[in-house]
Amino acid sequence: MAYVLGFFTADGNMIRSKRGAYFISFEITDRELLEQIRSALDSNHKITVRKRRDHWKAAYRLQIGSKDIFKDLILLGLSPNKSKIIRLPKVPDNYFFHFLRGYFDGDGNIVARYFTRSNRKRKLFVFRTRFTSGNELFLEDLKSKLKELVNLRGSIFWQDKNVWVLSYGAVDSKILFSKMYDRIAGLIFLERKYKTYLRAVEIQTAV
Repeated sequence: MAYVLGFFTADGNMIRSKRGAYFISFEITDRELLEQIRSALDSNHKITVRKRRDHWKAAYRLQIGSKDIFKDLILLGLSPNKSKIIRLPKVPDNYFFHFLRGYFDGDGNIVARYFTRSNRKRKLFVFRTRFTSGNELFLEDLKSKLKELVNLRGSIFWQDKNVWVLSYGAVDSKILFSKMYDRIAGLIFLERKYKTYLRAVEIQTAV
């Protein structure tokens, strides 16, 4: 469930209708992952397909009407229209890296590529793990939490389009990978991101 909270923190929506109904929703392009999230929430709500004019891939949407879940999310620190005001939810330490894996699958990415340096013949492998948010304070919270738990040192910078980035270098990225994907059997995760991350760790280890 911590994974679902992390993913929802990144990519979920909280809606209160004019009639006073409470909804939470997910809209993503990976149906298999959404089915796993639905199962974790013990939901039988229908997953609908939504074609988007600005994207070649269709999106899949899961919307759940639940006042209890909505209020639980409020207690954890989330809110409607959360992107600019969100702070790190209250997650117990022993579940934190499941939460982080969920957030990474929603609003994280890997930079893993070779660069040719003008003064050297050998290519340089650059490996970074990044988390993004519309609120710098959320990333400050996350940075402090990772410093507290595993002594990581990240850096925060402004990217563009109102997006802030928390970035970690190669050594810290390997630690993050080991923590987020520890004992992965039975865990929920976005397979394509896991494979990209795993390959980057393997290359970095061999360098």
